[in-house]
Amino acid sequence: MKLALYALLCVLCVPFVFPTWWMVTSSVKPMSEILAFPPKLLPQTWDFSSYRQVFEIQPFAQQYFNSLYIAAVVTAGTMAVAALAGYAFARIRFPGQNVLFVVVLTGLLIPSEVTIVPLFQMFHTLGLTNTHWPLIVVPILGAPSVLATFIMRQFFISLPGELEEAARVDGLGRFGTFYRVALPLARPALGAVAIFTFLHSWNLYLEPIVYLSSPELFTLPQALTQFVDLYGGPMWNVQLAAATMTALPILVVFVLAQRQFIEGLAHTGLKG
Repeated sequence: MKLALYALLCVLCVPFVFPTWWMVTSSVKPMSEILAFPPKLLPQTWDFSSYRQVFEIQPFAQQYFNSLYIAAVVTAGTMAVAALAGYAFARIRFPGQNVLFVVVLTGLLIPSEVTIVPLFQMFHTLGLTNTHWPLIVVPILGAPSVLATFIMRQFFISLPGELEEAARVDGLGRFGTFYRVALPLARPALGAVAIFTFLHSWNLYLEPIVYLSSPELFTLPQALTQFVDLYGGPMWNVQLAAATMTALPILVVFVLAQRQFIEGLAHTGLKG
């Protein structure tokens, strides 16, 4: 029975694993093998020169650093905002609390394409276009933060109120209770927020195209579109080499942190 189940799982994982396998193996193939028919699973000629060309054609190391530090700052900022807002919605009672929370959640219903033009005009007026500020500020205060706030609120609602009552008896105020009691217990939820926020920022494509014009400021999704030949055709082996270096670190992070991600999301539905 177990062997049949494992065999079924192996078959079902093929559509998910094969594209990654094809990307990695094709990054070390010459162009003639990438376009050959029928395609081959392994390269007949191993050619690693495409990895060198990635750094020769563009400032790829700088672009890699841009994506890394932007994603890190956005993740830290979103975790801070979501933790504070989620705790406030879960524990602090004030008039119109539920109405305000519904208004906040409506931010998830507004596509980023709808707000990109007014946001561009605002940042252009402030002289912040062709900088990384829009890629940092908008995600922290936008839809990713709204979803993160919802996850944190649901987690804090699930915490027993007796823990905070004991903290207040010991003399802790509201912020002390949040920082010393609630926040340490929220590590699974924070882990889930950190993972999906980092992935969202890392894969952001539309906003960098709108706000950035200098190659040295590009992030990786935008940089991947620039590997073309003199005639504007795609350099498939170089593009796939760049995509491999872009995707594999994130894949490793997700595999290592998937337990925290699943555990954090599971806690969001314990209480309404």
